[in-house]
Amino acid sequence: MNIQDLSLLELRDAVAKGDLSSKEVVEFYLGRIGKLDGKVKAFVEVFGEDALKRAEEVDRERKGLFCGIPIAIKDNICIKGKKTSCSSRMLENFVSPYNATVVEKLLSEGAVILGRTNMDEFAMGSSTEHSAYFPTRNPFDFSRVPGGSSGGSAACVSASMAPCALGSDTGGSIRQPASFCGVTGMKPTYGMVSRFGLVAFASSLDQIGPIARSAEDCALLMEVISGHDPKDSTSYPGAPGYSFLEKLRVSESFTLGIPKEFSQAEGVEEDVLKLFEDAIGVFKDVGFSVVNVSLPRTFSYSVATYYIIATAEASSNLARYDGVRYGLRVEGEDIVDMFKKTRSEGFGREVKRRIMLGTYVLSSGYYDAYYLKAQKVRRLIRDEILEALKRCDAVLVPTSPTVPFKLGEKLDDPLKMYLSDVFTIPANLAGIPAVSIPCGFSNGLPVGLQILGRPFEDWKVINIAHRFQKETDHHKQKPSLEV
Repeated sequence: MNIQDLSLLELRDAVAKGDLSSKEVVEFYLGRIGKLDGKVKAFVEVFGEDALKRAEEVDRERKGLFCGIPIAIKDNICIKGKKTSCSSRMLENFVSPYNATVVEKLLSEGAVILGRTNMDEFAMGSSTEHSAYFPTRNPFDFSRVPGGSSGGSAACVSASMAPCALGSDTGGSIRQPASFCGVTGMKPTYGMVSRFGLVAFASSLDQIGPIARSAEDCALLMEVISGHDPKDSTSYPGAPGYSFLEKLRVSESFTLGIPKEFSQAEGVEEDVLKLFEDAIGVFKDVGFSVVNVSLPRTFSYSVATYYIIATAEASSNLARYDGVRYGLRVEGEDIVDMFKKTRSEGFGREVKRRIMLGTYVLSSGYYDAYYLKAQKVRRLIRDEILEALKRCDAVLVPTSPTVPFKLGEKLDDPLKMYLSDVFTIPANLAGIPAVSIPCGFSNGLPVGLQILGRPFEDWKVINIAHRFQKETDHHKQKPSLEV
């Protein structure tokens, strides 16, 4: 039995029946981490001994929806008794006193946590080059980025160092790295998955979601982590309680909307457009209907709107890191000097850039001109997307306008980096579900297709992704890594 090729359901059933032990599975993945992560650098910390002890516990009981399955957790999701640093010097020694709700749910269903994964500092970035520790590398080409900010989570799944992982998505931080690393990643509807225990970047945009090899694997993860949480005021009490796995069996023909404006977005590569057209052909062959929709505001204003709202919320959320209550403290001549030194040395360049942008747009005299106007445009974008979704069950766009770019290529041009999220940002502004799946390769580099759905119809975007993957094998392609 080749553990690396087993789906999450196959892994779970094999452990539950005793055909495999959780300890065997964990040892296999720890072995791959030991041999490969020196090159990929997906993990900030590996919980080797703890993972093996936990696997032995699971083997004694052999029960739960996630029985014996190892999982990697992004470094901004709290794990009790472990560091949660957000890949920042500011929190490099912060040990979480509690579990995030998603971690609690996974553990209650028999999961084994392998470790915490690298990310852009405080989830601010699209390449995982803004980590305070080291950049993560794309398993398909070590000279290229894995995407961000959940680059470590996507890279470890791509390199088969973990069968699945959790990430967080504020403007594409699950879907863009999933696209770049040739795996499947989902941003759920805002309020579908608890944010309790997620270190906040932009509270009205952040969502925790799954990264795995396939849509079916993501369905199992969503089955475990979704649902109302009274500890999280943004968790929606009326969220539907359907079974994601049962909904995979729905076989009706859906209608897919194709926005005519996306191909005019800046910097969209020809190969990305060609593979997108090929993917539409696959859906037509399966019997899906395709209609044209129009989203002119969405693609014109999303990036600008997002970088006003997200930075404003970041400025507010990160004000708590002042050297007084927790986190890094750098002593100064007086308390003001201590504040300055702590925040100057604790935050990296990109985080400081966004804090300054956010503080500016919230400042007196500029609030109405920038922040208030951005909130109004956000509403217009959401209304436009929901209007388009009245004509179809889901909207299709590429996940990223480009294939993975070279390490260092966009570091000195933040605007170019921000534009790489042009297709992912709209789902966060509108609060709708979206999933990225592999749809082919350009010169050996993965390209992703994105499926956006109506609020709380998360099952439908996973179902559509699953049916595409039943007809194709792009999601089964793995990087050629020597072990």
